Amino acid sequence: MPILKDFFIGLSQNQLLNSAAKKYGLKLGAQNVVAGTNIEETIKSIKELNAHGISCTVDNLGEFVYKEEEATEAKEQILAVIEAIHENKADAHISLKPTQLGLDIDYNFCLNNLKEIVDKANQYNMFINIDMEDYGHLQPSFDILDELSKEYNNVGTVIQAYFYRAEKDIEKYKDYRLRIVKGAYKEPEEYAYQDKKDIDANYIKLIEWHLLNGKFTSIATHDHHVINHVKQFVKKHNIPNDKFEFQMLYGFRKELQLQLASEGYNFCTYVPFGKDWYGYFMRRLAERPQNLNLVAKQMFTKKTNTMIGVAAGAFLLGRMCGKNRHK
Repeated sequence: MPILKDFFIGLSQNQLLNSAAKKYGLKLGAQNVVAGTNIEETIKSIKELNAHGISCTVDNLGEFVYKEEEATEAKEQILAVIEAIHENKADAHISLKPTQLGLDIDYNFCLNNLKEIVDKANQYNMFINIDMEDYGHLQPSFDILDELSKEYNNVGTVIQAYFYRAEKDIEKYKDYRLRIVKGAYKEPEEYAYQDKKDIDANYIKLIEWHLLNGKFTSIATHDHHVINHVKQFVKKHNIPNDKFEFQMLYGFRKELQLQLASEGYNFCTYVPFGKDWYGYFMRRLAERPQNLNLVAKQMFTKKTNTMIGVAAGAFLLGRMCGKNRHK
């Protein structure tokens, strides 16, 4: 399984494949894992989910942002999404990555971009979730959260269970709305658990702790075993439904999403949109390769072996990009 994870992480970081995916995404079935390539399509997808009692968190996809104009463009896009959510009275909030908004360019530049976004969202009583990325960006992202929290209370973040420091972080930020995940990047043993059993155990430990001590817990998982465990845990400890929600990715386990919402649980779908979908999707497969089984029938034919399908998709992207270079 570690080899498989490394494979998907490698694909997610391949800028050539990411660039090709932007151009050929729809041909490769990207519409099955993203809610739209523009704001209008995304709002339509959100409203369809809302009709089933499902709220959404919206991610404007973007990778490898090293220029100020690209970060500014991403900021303007997110501001436009906030406005569209408000105008359409959609049940949705925003998830964003600091690197997309300039963290790799300049810390203060990134902080100012986030301040503008959080301020706009605050005007509409909208929540902003700061997604966490790899270890190298972890502390700067927490620093940004600390700065924003001095002026705003509509921000929260993500705790990644594979980090050794996760327990201290969740205690420090217990009064924040937190999404708890296992982690989707390749991290060295110096900073993170490597064994799946250790990660899974810490994941459950963090969820239980924050359910008992935290403000609001978003439990991000497609694993029905974890979901059933949480159901039993909240019942045993009399934790009300308004203290937590389940989260899944758009396009994954649709029937289970609808089922949980119909059972009266708060449910939120992570809704990515845009053309820059490839790195996002590969990290979801690296995080849990079984995720591929959840969308394989939509992305590939029934006779296609799932692993062959991924490899073929990567190869096809490379061939397309190669042909484009020779034109």
